[in-house]
Amino acid sequence: MTDKLTVSVLGTGIMGAAMARNLARAGHTVRAWNRSGAKAEPLAADGIHIAATPAEAVRGADVVLTMLYDGGAALDVMRQAAPELRPGVAWMQSTTAGIDAIGDLAALAGEHGLLFYDAPVLGTRQPAEAGQLTVLAAGPAEGRDTLTPVFDAVGARTVWTGEDGAAGTATRLKLVANSWVIAATAAAGEVLALSQALGVDPESFFELISGGPLDMGYLRAKAGLVLDDRLTPPQFAVATAAKDARLIVEAGERNGVRLDVAAASAERLSRAAAQGHADEDMVAAYFASFDEPRTAD
Repeated sequence: MTDKLTVSVLGTGIMGAAMARNLARAGHTVRAWNRSGAKAEPLAADGIHIAATPAEAVRGADVVLTMLYDGGAALDVMRQAAPELRPGVAWMQSTTAGIDAIGDLAALAGEHGLLFYDAPVLGTRQPAEAGQLTVLAAGPAEGRDTLTPVFDAVGARTVWTGEDGAAGTATRLKLVANSWVIAATAAAGEVLALSQALGVDPESFFELISGGPLDMGYLRAKAGLVLDDRLTPPQFAVATAAKDARLIVEAGERNGVRLDVAAASAERLSRAAAQGHADEDMVAAYFASFDEPRTAD
């Protein structure tokens, strides 16, 4: 078996486009589709075939990778695509879909005889572009050899969480990880907002915590995006983070856990999106601290 595959990438936003490019650079034949065709067209310069429909994109595929907005979008797109796939094709489902949606997606895969892999990824724009994502994966052992070259092209590490993709063990771990990312990002925005309100230079705060247990590279990186006005292009957009925060809150509620920080973060992110920051980096939730338009200086 050759390790050069035909991979169909459905969804070419921040993450999907980067993953498609890395697959092409690794020598795989890549066919891509995006609901907004204009977002997919630049991939043609990388030798990637741009398809007009999901069905066209998956014809002849060895592996299908979905990286769409949410579980509903993934289900809709794969309903269009699945009839064109032969039984036994591996479906790498990387959309952050939420626990409930994973069952529906796995059921669709079963209807068409596809090997379903719950495979969300950890990382944002820069690690995605560098092929340094962490892949969280759950799915049957029989198709893993086929998927390994795909995982190797898009990521630096693969963490297997189980053999039953329908159980959503990888998605569950992704939601736990994202709950930390969202909380840390919200805290970064709030510390900047409070500094500004109290007339404190943020650098004096960074100096105060420097080298100690409270210091964190992620805090400095996210704060820097606000302070240096580098919120676009986003590493992870406000609108997408708001969606993930809602999934986290929902997962907690369904399992008897109240997640106050995640709920507050979801509300802040939604407010920032309504203020016009939806397509900026998620740390732009900073602006939700103010009722009037504000800068970080």
